[in-house]
Amino acid sequence: MNRLSLSDAATRRAGGARRSFAAALALTSLSTFGAMLAYSGPLGNAATLTAALAAGPGTTMWILSSMSTGLAVSLLTAGALADQSGRRRIFELGAYVFAVGSAVCATSATAAQFVIGRLVEGVGAAGVIATGLGLVAAVNSDARARSASASWWGASMGLGIALGPLMTGLFDLAGLWSAPYWLLAAVGVSIAIASRWCFPETAVIPGRRLDLLGAALMTGGLGLLLVALVEVRQGGLRPALLCAGGAAVALAAFAISQLRSRSPMVEFALFRRGDFGAATMAAAVTGAGVIALMSFACTFLVTSMGMSTLEAGALLGLWSGTSAVSAVLSRRLVARLTGTAQLAIGLAATGVGLLMLTGLGTDSTAGRLIPGLLVAGVATGVLNAGLGRQATATVPPDRAAVGVGMNNTTRYVGASIGVTVVGVLAASPHDDIAARLSGWNHVAVLTGVVSLVGAAAVLALVRFGPGRG
Repeated sequence: MNRLSLSDAATRRAGGARRSFAAALALTSLSTFGAMLAYSGPLGNAATLTAALAAGPGTTMWILSSMSTGLAVSLLTAGALADQSGRRRIFELGAYVFAVGSAVCATSATAAQFVIGRLVEGVGAAGVIATGLGLVAAVNSDARARSASASWWGASMGLGIALGPLMTGLFDLAGLWSAPYWLLAAVGVSIAIASRWCFPETAVIPGRRLDLLGAALMTGGLGLLLVALVEVRQGGLRPALLCAGGAAVALAAFAISQLRSRSPMVEFALFRRGDFGAATMAAAVTGAGVIALMSFACTFLVTSMGMSTLEAGALLGLWSGTSAVSAVLSRRLVARLTGTAQLAIGLAATGVGLLMLTGLGTDSTAGRLIPGLLVAGVATGVLNAGLGRQATATVPPDRAAVGVGMNNTTRYVGASIGVTVVGVLAASPHDDIAARLSGWNHVAVLTGVVSLVGAAAVLALVRFGPGRG
């Protein structure tokens, strides 16, 4: 009888652990999905937002770029703060900040207020994204659990990007452009409340404090860099050069401060690990390659292929939606691969898919893009799952949030640089369709080659240093 009781108790404990892992993974996936909904949402109704908020051309660019700016400048700081003060605390705070930013967007009467709301959304989303995978790992950190976490994290990212433009486009048809932001605000509050039941608080690193000087220099440097990139896209060469110079000075000072700090945000010794360098490289190339081209694709489909924003969002959903499915289904397929091999295969196949998007002519239809979008979608799902897997596997367990923060920071900075390059190279007069199609062909080749070269660089980097996973 006692044996049965002990067995039952063990079974209940095991079931409780499984439920805890499932709940933690579900909440992390939901929070990532919500953040990506907000990130991609304005692509579905940019024209409506511009008209409703009386935004000029320059402000419209900030409407589309502001959340990614908030994310990029906050992710690493959020990760460092989480590892030093508790990941659940930062996750919960990030979810509340995300909700506040969404409410600011929903109540916006001016473009400036909306841009501020998007920046706040980005800062809040950074707290959620930087900590989610680390919190799941705190519940269960074995290899199978990490693989499942990475797959569902990648799927939720792809699904959020796919459904964001469709969500805003559908609400737009009903004349309710602000409704999605009220919905996102409610999601943010719900996630913050649920975090107390789904996540245990993680241990903090004893004796470490947040590097305030490093955080200020990094935030200022990345912020100036992203402002410079936006100014380049708007044609403001002088302010772009001034901001780029300020960014170079601030980021150089940040690097020096990290070498001298007792509690650095970024431990440069990590870059001696081949697998960490490879994961960081893969994240940057993902942003500069597939994300950059797909961010430009919606504008191209509307202005050059005669599609509505809703139709363009639905077509691009073939890429992002396929990536969501692929991220989950590829888990068993890639179980025998090292994390670095998964990244290299994902980048190489993504490059092939992007190259398949070239060759458009004046008689081409949108259907010509479908094969390339599907191939790129399957490959991006494998790649996203690999990035999530390596973000935590290539750093010590107590630095998991910094690992995720670094990985995603390089992804968004890479995307900002890539979008600027793609936008400048593909720019053509609106009435010259042949020139616009030619511009698309050129940037599709460029981003495809960037992805293929990135795959080779990932394999080369992992050969150096002790990390070979």
